[in-house]
Amino acid sequence: MSGQDQSDIFTGTSSATTELKDALSVKGTPAAALPAFVLGEELADLADRDPRIAVLTADLASANRTVDFKARHPERFFDFGIAEKNMITAAAGMAASGLVPFAATFASFCALLGAEQIRTDCAYPKMPVRVVGHHSGISMGFYGSSHHASEDLGMMRTIADLTVVCAADANALRAVLRASIDYPGAMYIRLGRGRDPEVYPEVPADFAFGRAIRLREGSDLTIITTGTEVRPALDAAAALAADGISARIVDMHTLKPLDKAEVLAAAADTGAILTVEEHNVIGGLGSAVAEVLAGGPPVTFARHGIPDTFAPVGPPPALYAHYRLDAPGIAGVARELLQGG
Repeated sequence: MSGQDQSDIFTGTSSATTELKDALSVKGTPAAALPAFVLGEELADLADRDPRIAVLTADLASANRTVDFKARHPERFFDFGIAEKNMITAAAGMAASGLVPFAATFASFCALLGAEQIRTDCAYPKMPVRVVGHHSGISMGFYGSSHHASEDLGMMRTIADLTVVCAADANALRAVLRASIDYPGAMYIRLGRGRDPEVYPEVPADFAFGRAIRLREGSDLTIITTGTEVRPALDAAAALAADGISARIVDMHTLKPLDKAEVLAAAADTGAILTVEEHNVIGGLGSAVAEVLAGGPPVTFARHGIPDTFAPVGPPPALYAHYRLDAPGIAGVARELLQGG
């Protein structure tokens, strides 16, 4: 479609798509007050100092803002059109030639459509390809099941030698990108809509893959969450505190390798664990945590996310409320867990 700027559609900035927008996208926060998608900007900054960095996308340079990288490093930017599998294989070839390529497209297209290429071309030969899946989960609510990605973490987590990480906000993404440059092997980086509410006021200085970040202490239960659900989990903890319930919040940004020590500490310290994720309850964060807890000491445990079903079409805030993945919903699920519900 000639002249279409997909950033207008997928970041909700176009007056032409007003009827598809919702005032409560992020707790009613005006879009102008939210951090912009920093993927292209941060990669461009890193590329200023590192000639190995290349960026690839599949007809989504505006939607994921890799167009910001293209503006500064056009010779290292490649748009493959709607050919995601080819993009990932080409990224593997670039990595074999000494580059560190970042291949970005919708999570549903790279993780689900390109799973074979991620497995065989990137992870198996241990190529330093960073596959960036943005607009993950049900964040593209209006576009239906073909564009939802509620299975990607489960699929990616089962691929050998593949690091799987989720960024909670813009500053977390900056930390992930910086730490990924010299990290060995292939990596899947999961992002939300790019204009996610703030979790980290500054770039986490001590970020490391495989080491969770404890954002809030608590003694009654631990909410282990990741990616887009970190902010609502923090807000839920604040609401629980008003009721006298002390909830620890852990950002388990890396699902593989998982921080097993943090999981076991949560079980020992609080005796109750609730996992929260914008993903099918099967195969993702909840399953990873359950695997650590299996065979260990008794602990009250529940997985919270999208049930084993295809999400309906609708505005993302309505879907989050429907699945109780907003702050009030998470707080309610936590109360039910502690009450034995």
